[in-house]
Amino acid sequence: MVNSPGDRPRSPAIASCDVVLATPFFRVMAKHLDEPPRGEPYYSLDQLDYVSIVAVTSDGSLVLVRQFRPAVEAMTLELPAGHVELGQSPEDAARAELIEETGFKAENLRRLGCLRPDTGRLANRMWVYFADAGERSEGWRQEPGLEVVVATPAEFSGWLRDGAFDHALHVASFYLAVQAGCLRL
Repeated sequence: MVNSPGDRPRSPAIASCDVVLATPFFRVMAKHLDEPPRGEPYYSLDQLDYVSIVAVTSDGSLVLVRQFRPAVEAMTLELPAGHVELGQSPEDAARAELIEETGFKAENLRRLGCLRPDTGRLANRMWVYFADAGERSEGWRQEPGLEVVVATPAEFSGWLRDGAFDHALHVASFYLAVQAGCLRL
């Protein structure tokens, strides 16, 4: 039997929450529930929200970045992205990250959605935006270790198929852009 939304049981609540480890980049939180199962705390990471930007140039090409990621010990192909700093709006963060990482200014910026990166361990959100990438800013300098990659939709589609573009959150961002009618492959 399937429960209707009105038949949902009460969700447990967090009875207590302690900071186990704090770094400049994240905090490890120990959370205890107010009802069984009790015992060991549930650990999660508290960190700043993310933004990811699906940016397209006037000729329909996608703007990507390639960089080395120590966590996976590999060069990765990704969307322009970054953190929403404290006191910054997600939209302002998206505009800033696009220009900082690629030199492209967002002519038009459209919010596509807000996703939860990992409901099992991460407490933050990822704000997804679509941008019409205008001209490159004069005086922009490429960040060391970061390569801007401008790809046709056919090239990008191939990278999705063969796993060269495999950042799960960014694949989801791209999918939101397709669903919103911003892109076609």
